[in-house]
Amino acid sequence: MIHWWRSSLATQFIGFMLLALVISQIITFLVSWDERSQALHAAVKSEFFSRSATLTRLIETLQPDLRQSVLSSSETSYSRFWLSDRDETDALAWRRRAVAELSRPLDNFVDLGRSYGFQTKPPGTRIRDDELAAANAGQSWTTPTNFLWNQPQEAKFLYFDGRNGYGLTVKIADGVWLNCASYKADNAFWWNSKTLTSLAITASVLSLIGIFIARRITRPLRRLAASAEALGRGENLPALPEDGPDDVKATTVAFNRMQERLHRFVEDRTRMLAAIGHDLRTPLTSLRLRAEFVKDPGIRDKMVATIDELQTMTEAAIAFARGEVNVEETRTIDLQALVGSICDDLADIGQSVTFMEAQRTTYRCRPEGLRRAVRNLAENATRYAGHAVVSVRHTGTSIDIVIEDNGPGVPEAMREKVFAPFFRLEASRNRETGGVGLGLSIARAVARQHGGDVVLTSNNPGLCAVISLPREGFVEAGSHARPEKSSQFAARARRKSQKAGVV
Repeated sequence: MIHWWRSSLATQFIGFMLLALVISQIITFLVSWDERSQALHAAVKSEFFSRSATLTRLIETLQPDLRQSVLSSSETSYSRFWLSDRDETDALAWRRRAVAELSRPLDNFVDLGRSYGFQTKPPGTRIRDDELAAANAGQSWTTPTNFLWNQPQEAKFLYFDGRNGYGLTVKIADGVWLNCASYKADNAFWWNSKTLTSLAITASVLSLIGIFIARRITRPLRRLAASAEALGRGENLPALPEDGPDDVKATTVAFNRMQERLHRFVEDRTRMLAAIGHDLRTPLTSLRLRAEFVKDPGIRDKMVATIDELQTMTEAAIAFARGEVNVEETRTIDLQALVGSICDDLADIGQSVTFMEAQRTTYRCRPEGLRRAVRNLAENATRYAGHAVVSVRHTGTSIDIVIEDNGPGVPEAMREKVFAPFFRLEASRNRETGGVGLGLSIARAVARQHGGDVVLTSNNPGLCAVISLPREGFVEAGSHARPEKSSQFAARARRKSQKAGVV
């Protein structure tokens, strides 16, 4: 649940809406509860005095032997009536008598449940005497107002159990006192079944509305995130549709402008470097011609070698810059076949490379750029260690192309520096022993164009170079996307067949 809350905008949106609903309901309850309680108590008190007045007039017209039976018939689950021959001046004693009367079963109670196969009990109210003393200590009899009691008979009134219970004693004409007690505790909760049902219905409607709104917000955001990820992997994407709410639309417009500016910046830089390379060829050719007129053979050879090195470095720099331009389309390929074909090509030219085949891996990438990166790393391994072992491995977050060797390795302090363009661990500038120093730079540039990276670790002994590619490009088995088979992959399959003796 915590993971959903942190990772899902829809969950947070709906959660905050429901929280606002609950808070508003609580505020409404607090504002209206006191008014509701006062209105309820006023209605109960009015009904109590009205019933008591009716019974007073009725009792005065009846014979003494009929009075108690009439009172018993008039009792309800929350009211009791009885007669006494003297005035009760002790308020606490009368309250205790009222509690005892309210606790006894009704004489007119009819067990209707017995005929339906289940038992019921007559309602009764239980109030402890110590609660009465604590709730109404010091309160004695009072005279009710004319608004509540407009009968000519003398009457006295009191409360018990706070203001939940009412007591009234009325003097009848022949000296008998009519005692009336009513107790109806305010046990109604604001979270009763009706309130909870209403709250549940409101919460359900708000949740559906929240889901609809959240999807309208998150759908373009997910589309934007997917496009940003694809752009980070170097794919050429069409402009996103600029629709939806104003805020989301503004974000999409900004993304489209950013993508356009990035492509324009890279293209302008590439054209500039190409122009520089083209312009440098003329003075380099001129220098080469002039060097041929140097009479001293030793000096002439050194000058020509320096010019060749300068030209090679210039062309390599231009090729490196052009390699960062994503002119190649992204395609779905068999990654195992691609890496295997590279290893076979290197083996055909006499380099010692072993490919460890594993499960088929279908991946979306730019195969020619990836081929260049894997080849550079494998050639480095064979150049410095004599042998390389290449494999494709799956992890929880990436697809890794691993190139391992048992050579001298790279010192840990230098493992980031070797990725700098033209950086070489070998101090001399002899291209036969180390090239121009762009192999690792190109490999890392290609990996980062795919959204991954190249990492060097120790192989104990030797070096382990890992091209880590994001799993977003991995195509699961059963997908409709089918990997393309290039001529290199077909050639590799033919070579395997020939080695196995298959015609």
